[in-house]
Amino acid sequence: MLMAFEAATLAVAATVHLAGYTPAGSKPPFDASHAGVAEAIIGVALAYGAIEVLRSSSRAWAAAVATTGFAILGFIVGLTITTQGGDVPDVVYHLIMLPILVASLVILARSGRTEASRALPKTGQKT
Repeated sequence: MLMAFEAATLAVAATVHLAGYTPAGSKPPFDASHAGVAEAIIGVALAYGAIEVLRSSSRAWAAAVATTGFAILGFIVGLTITTQGGDVPDVVYHLIMLPILVASLVILARSGRTEASRALPKTGQKT
């Protein structure tokens, strides 16, 4: 559920940036439309990982770890660019979400592959 929350926040951030609802205080190298595209890509990746976990597929743990790791790298790049020219709300968003993403990865690492695959019933399995 944490991954789904992270993906949802990225959907909101991407919408805000792509629709042009950002303040005019940003400067290069920050570009709101580029940020929106990156947020959308990372959000889709996290949503995929969350769906795999909810479906309890055989690749759930690997998908969750890979997509969360991808999101962390994306947020590090985004934070680097945003601190050089983005607005305060953009920097704050990155500073809040990056530790949440890292916590998600820690939770995944501690749960391990077997726990993630047993977390929910398999598709079509009765509960």
